[in-house]
Amino acid sequence: MAMNRVVLVGRLTKDVDLRHTPNGVPVATFTLAVNRTFTNPQGEREADFINCVVWRKPAENAAKFLKKGSLAGVDGRLQSRSYEGQDGKQVYVTEVQAESVQFLDPRSSNANNNRNTQDQEYPFSQSQNRNDNQGFSRTDKDPFANDGGQIDISDDELPF
Repeated sequence: MAMNRVVLVGRLTKDVDLRHTPNGVPVATFTLAVNRTFTNPQGEREADFINCVVWRKPAENAAKFLKKGSLAGVDGRLQSRSYEGQDGKQVYVTEVQAESVQFLDPRSSNANNNRNTQDQEYPFSQSQNRNDNQGFSRTDKDPFANDGGQIDISDDELPF
């Protein structure tokens, strides 16, 4: 039995690059800066820069809602590939093929999107909570909701 699973949380180093294959399939690439859990001898926290690829509708959503500095969670698998570079030498690439991309920034940080677009398309929007909360109080539906306010948590308090 083989297992290949990657789960990352980090910030985008630049805006998502959305392209389309010759057949019209959307593919997005981005790099996540993921902090290491320990500090170096100088007391500084280092980061790893992980290349990620996501396909189809999730690719379009990532390009639409994520930008440089956005906090994102990625669930996928590690994949290696190679190709011939312009200089004729073989180039080897290892990247995460994302099966799921979660947008972890608070909605208020997406100020460039209008309210109607967020309600219709942004994951975990308030309109979705209003439509399916029959028999449940708001706290039963989302125990982490805080009415759109910022949650103050330092990296040291996170379990990962």
